Amino acid sequence: MVKPDGVQRGLVGKILQRIEEKGFKIVAMKLAAMPEAKAKEHYAEHVGKKFYQDLVDFITSGPSVSLVVEGRGAIAAMRKMNGATNPVEAVPGTIRGDWGIETGRNVVHGSDSPASASREIALHFDPSELVTYKRIDEEWLYE
Repeated sequence: MVKPDGVQRGLVGKILQRIEEKGFKIVAMKLAAMPEAKAKEHYAEHVGKKFYQDLVDFITSGPSVSLVVEGRGAIAAMRKMNGATNPVEAVPGTIRGDWGIETGRNVVHGSDSPASASREIALHFDPSELVTYKRIDEEWLYE
């Protein structure tokens, strides 16, 4: 997901370019302002933590771009591409290392496991919104 700070700063295209150039497929994408109820569900694992309400307030502060990305090792690779949650600790060349400002304004969110990805995809997309297709370069990317 490209968070509101990434959308407002005009980084969506640059982030999508990195994902596609890596060889991953974007099979769903949606620009939307996240309603508070959905934000609370999205960040449910953080309920009770001191930063929970700040997360909800920020993610609902403007539009975000939700994505479903497919490819071999996509979850782990996207987490590396995103960089450390705290942009100060994120290495240059990662999304957060290049564009993140602080932990609360770190440009992107990525699922941390297959279970989280499944839950988050179901929260943001109807199954009919996921598109199946084959990239022309898949035979060169995957055995």
